[in-house]
Amino acid sequence: MVTPAHSHPGYRWFIAGMGTLLQLCLGAVYAWSYFQQPLVDTYGWRNTQVAWTFSLAIGFLGVAAAVGGVLLPKFGPRKLAVAGSLCYGAGYLLAAMALHMRSLPLLWIGYGVVGGIGLGLGYVTPVATAAKWFPDKKGLVTGMVVMGFGFGALLMSKVIAPALTAAFPNQLAEVFAGIGVTLGLTSLLAASCLRNPPDTAAVVAGGEKAWPRLVSRRFVLMWLVFFCNIVAGIAIISFQSPLLQDLLKKIDPCLSPAILATYGATLIAVSSVFNGLGRFAWGGMSDRLGQIHTFRLMLASQVIAFIALMLTGNPWVFVPLICYILLCYGGGFGVMPSFVLNTFGPRLMPVLYGCILTAWSAAGIVGPQVIAWLKDRYGPQASGYAFALGAGLLMLGFLLSLLLTPAKPGDTPSTDG
Repeated sequence: MVTPAHSHPGYRWFIAGMGTLLQLCLGAVYAWSYFQQPLVDTYGWRNTQVAWTFSLAIGFLGVAAAVGGVLLPKFGPRKLAVAGSLCYGAGYLLAAMALHMRSLPLLWIGYGVVGGIGLGLGYVTPVATAAKWFPDKKGLVTGMVVMGFGFGALLMSKVIAPALTAAFPNQLAEVFAGIGVTLGLTSLLAASCLRNPPDTAAVVAGGEKAWPRLVSRRFVLMWLVFFCNIVAGIAIISFQSPLLQDLLKKIDPCLSPAILATYGATLIAVSSVFNGLGRFAWGGMSDRLGQIHTFRLMLASQVIAFIALMLTGNPWVFVPLICYILLCYGGGFGVMPSFVLNTFGPRLMPVLYGCILTAWSAAGIVGPQVIAWLKDRYGPQASGYAFALGAGLLMLGFLLSLLLTPAKPGDTPSTDG
């Protein structure tokens, strides 16, 4: 008798690998700052106008992830991930059409709305699915899967975007079209391989009791702590290349735009490695330290990093600090899946994890828009204000985390700490 492939002990690692590949494709969105300045320079749009493209993408990511968490038990991971991959690829193609037509609203709709929906449906699915396959290694494996999302910026900024830019110089529409085809097809391949473990029928049927937990004190505190960790990091992600270029121009005004863009792309690539590793490392560490203690450590240490950024004008100090912030930013995404799973149990995990990702939506709108407004208003001096704001938000998140206490799966809202 032939043993089904999904019954093989190593099959769950194949699922985790395909989930990581899907996240790698989706994580290319984190290289947005690679295109921020070229879009401003080429089309004459303001920083705030261009930044709305990224903000909408992250905003709809969180909303779509919340909806996806509700739909996942009904449709299963394969259908949901395939739908997300199709929307994601279509978002880039619509963005290419928008750039060809010089239409900012279409860019917002294509990359921001359609692409963001694809991001959300695609993101929540492999994370929740991998958690079901690895009940013994929840933090480690969900951290590994979302690590792919962090590495997506490296793939985009150092491989895909430079190759397409070289093939289509000064033709951003063609570059976005090439990205859409490349990442769309790859994500479809990975999405088509996802499936639930064969023994999870009871688990995937149990999302009907999620609502009381959504309004519980514990869930609200977890959402706020997650938001504070995200908003500071995503503000840096959306403008890390321009922020570094502003710093380098102060040191050497003779640097050419091409050289500055190269330095910016290198920072995106290097910091994306830390973003990815943070998801894996902090996720694994949370299995030993506990999720709450891990969040406290990440938040408190980032306050120090942001204060240091306010005080330094040295790029050799600036870059490591940015990388550490991205390490902790990614760590939040590596820790949160197991935090939700351990707190509320596997039956409610897909729904509640999807809903808690709305913190990502809110942070994706607030963080980049505040930085864009500061840059439009204060120019190179905006970075100091941005770093001070980041330190304040992270301190708020740390103080809120002190109100959380460890909970066992299945705790009711009335017993939340």
